[in-house]
Amino acid sequence: MDEAAAQLMRRWQSRPGRVALVARTLAELRGPVSGSIELPHRMVWQSAELRRFDLDDPYQRCRVYEIVLREAVRSTELRSLLNGDLLRRVWPELYLPRGVRTAWEDHHGELAGLRSAA
Repeated sequence: MDEAAAQLMRRWQSRPGRVALVARTLAELRGPVSGSIELPHRMVWQSAELRRFDLDDPYQRCRVYEIVLREAVRSTELRSLLNGDLLRRVWPELYLPRGVRTAWEDHHGELAGLRSAA
């Protein structure tokens, strides 16, 4: 790996040694916008009832997005669990590792604008 690639890996880390997964477009994110959602056990190591979140509750909605953005390892997870319009709405409120936020904002410049506008 050349130095430029190594720098990008460090810049976009979701955790040490793992680069954040980013959707190609926000339009491809077609997950639910309301109701209940259950995250996979590998994302939330709790019982099924503690992996269930209410997307109509602002705190729980942000929590789901933070977890998925940090833990997703497959594009299908991003597409099925996140919604592009909802991501735009909650982006300024999300508490994310710097590498995750940087990776998404580098790929989707409109997200960086949303954060600075908030």
